[in-house]
Amino acid sequence: MVERWSPKPDVVGSSPTWPVDFLNKENVMKKIIRYFKESHLELKKVVWPSREEVVASTKVVIVSTGIFAVVLGLVDFLLVQGVDLIF
Repeated sequence: MVERWSPKPDVVGSSPTWPVDFLNKENVMKKIIRYFKESHLELKKVVWPSREEVVASTKVVIVSTGIFAVVLGLVDFLLVQGVDLIF
């Protein structure tokens, strides 16, 4: 027969009071406020692109997307024609 022992209270993770501490509204609000303060500080460190950089990047994306669409359309057309020849 195996002996069963209850968890020791000084072992991390075995304390039965952790849900009560977790639901402590004061502690939760402090964590939420700290999160927003730290997020705000991190956003101050961001180097935002200039308007010219955004416009240039947008143009590159639009042109690349158009070229890719034409190439895929051509490949699709050729594959359909090849299948029509076979069947």
